[in-house]
Amino acid sequence: MMEAAGYFATSWIDPHLLGLTALGTLAGVYIGAIPGLSVTMAASILISFTFKWDVNAALALIAGVYVGGVYGGARSAILLNIPGAPSAIATALDGYPLAQKGLAGEAIGLSTVMSVLGGLVGVLALAVAAPLISEIAIKFTSREYMLLGIIGILLVGTLSGESFAKGAFMGALGVMIGMVGLDPMTAETRFTYGSINLMGGIPFVVAMIGLFGVAEALIQLERIDKTPIKQAVSKIIPRWRDVRRYLGVGLRASGIGAIIGALPGTGGDIAALLAYDDAKRSTRKPETPFGEGAKEGLIAPEAANNAAVGGAFVPMLTLGVPGDAVTAIIIGALFIHGLKPGPLLLVETPHLFWFIVGNLTLANLFLLLFGLTGVRVFSKIVECPKAVLMPLIIVLSAVGAYAIQNNPIHIYWTLGFGIAGYFLKKYGFQVGPVILGVILGPMIDANYRRAMIGARQEPGQFFLDLLTHPISLMLTIALLLMLLAQTPVLKWFGDLLYRKRRTE
Repeated sequence: MMEAAGYFATSWIDPHLLGLTALGTLAGVYIGAIPGLSVTMAASILISFTFKWDVNAALALIAGVYVGGVYGGARSAILLNIPGAPSAIATALDGYPLAQKGLAGEAIGLSTVMSVLGGLVGVLALAVAAPLISEIAIKFTSREYMLLGIIGILLVGTLSGESFAKGAFMGALGVMIGMVGLDPMTAETRFTYGSINLMGGIPFVVAMIGLFGVAEALIQLERIDKTPIKQAVSKIIPRWRDVRRYLGVGLRASGIGAIIGALPGTGGDIAALLAYDDAKRSTRKPETPFGEGAKEGLIAPEAANNAAVGGAFVPMLTLGVPGDAVTAIIIGALFIHGLKPGPLLLVETPHLFWFIVGNLTLANLFLLLFGLTGVRVFSKIVECPKAVLMPLIIVLSAVGAYAIQNNPIHIYWTLGFGIAGYFLKKYGFQVGPVILGVILGPMIDANYRRAMIGARQEPGQFFLDLLTHPISLMLTIALLLMLLAQTPVLKWFGDLLYRKRRTE
């Protein structure tokens, strides 16, 4: 227990780590608040600049950006009705009407306090749930890891609200990209087409920077707003009676966010929407109707999306499956530093787990400080022209890709992935499953082949093992249910039940 407390306090007592956490949180608040900049974009660029750092320093900076960035999207949602991040979409529904009533400062202050509350609940869920899940996950074999990898990719398509077929296709595309290079078991070349540059594979960080950073910058260049919106901000510190009155709503939404965040492939945007819907249904007599400035509608999504941060770390650290796009990037950072997320991570490196818990707690406390200050400064920064900001993002992405291995080929790959990501987004395809596929593809491939070796290369024995081992059977059933839920017959039946309930 004393050792765990010491690891927890590492970033609290080390001035260097303390400063990096504060800097990351502050930067994340403003990155997340500026429409067009995303936490994923920032984290993907940061990983290329921090891969030579000590692992604690790299995680302190990236975790700070993550915590601050998830919250930051609420500022532009409240002030401009432009969510700075997908997780702030629900926040804008009632946050902007509050700003129109002259309560922008009060809305920002209340959202800050509830965001910190949600963040701390998420960290508590991580500290409690991760060791328990790790004890179960340590019993996993190659079959279970293969199934987990497939489920992690498919969950993006099933839970994100987008087309499942498109999500599954993009996940498969990512798996194929992840297999480029030398076969890990036979050293034969795969998908290299005779190119020496492809024999080492395509670094997933390069694909990540291109698909998230460059592609998003190209998309935002099409949406240049020539008429900046100005808004007066005052009275930021919330009243204690308001905090106490809405504490129940915040705690309930925080619980929803922590649970949803722990589901691989979901994230704060889904958690925020579900918490908003729950608050709308459970609040009997709001002072103001939802959609017209209800404070419950502001608090619920903000508490939920910040609680999802801690929740997203649970599957990442215990199963090696990212909870969302940012934790997929953090998995990359851990791999770069020679660490393998999974059940053995908590056994072999418990200091890293408790460092992450302590660092996330510290970042949330810094969020309380930075969230309640600098709002007037932000109202100026948010007016920065995209015509200046987005080209700068593209240049930083190219520099970051080159810095990974000092290889100029990576610049071309980054720009190529950026252009591909631009067209994919234009036609409604998700790029998140591609990154998950690139990261999880080698894991699925290697564990499938190990499982086949254990089954003596007999497909019948392989499938029999899936159905006779309890954990494999449960995961197989979950995978089949996910696929069956997308069939036209079940969708038609679900729509029929929904219409029947509405008519009743």
